[in-house]
Amino acid sequence: MIYTLTCNPAWDYALYTDDIAFGETNRSRSERLQFGGKGINVSAVLAQLGVESVALGFVAGFMGEALERAVCAAGIRTDFIHLPAGQTRINVKIKGANETEINAQGPDIPPDGVAELYRKLDCLTQDDVLVLAGSVPRSLPSDFYQQIMARLGGRGVQFAVDA
Repeated sequence: MIYTLTCNPAWDYALYTDDIAFGETNRSRSERLQFGGKGINVSAVLAQLGVESVALGFVAGFMGEALERAVCAAGIRTDFIHLPAGQTRINVKIKGANETEINAQGPDIPPDGVAELYRKLDCLTQDDVLVLAGSVPRSLPSDFYQQIMARLGGRGVQFAVDA
């Protein structure tokens, strides 16, 4: 099985406009709201190719619940960890003559959330592939992906990393 891990999934809210005047009210031409996060995007592409995967990661609040529903509706199997506090982040993308992005921080991942993730990952075997993708939340150590690979080392699990 292919597993994708997105520690910091997001809603990408794109606003399309002709121009931005800072300090003034601006109007969009159109908007698009799309679930995202590199690992989830990998799972989405795999689903389009007819390849099954399981999207892992952390979600929080009503934004996380909505993200999980949307990911499932896209035909992607999920096994997200539901955090007790915070909200899954919303990234704002302003698309116009110049493009600007504002990426939110996302919720803090508590130690028991990490422990739950490790319990899930400890079930992987030599027949599995784990894709570690996207940003690592500020509440986790910067070498979090390395820690996961070290923990699963020697089991024959294959890894792909895009961070």
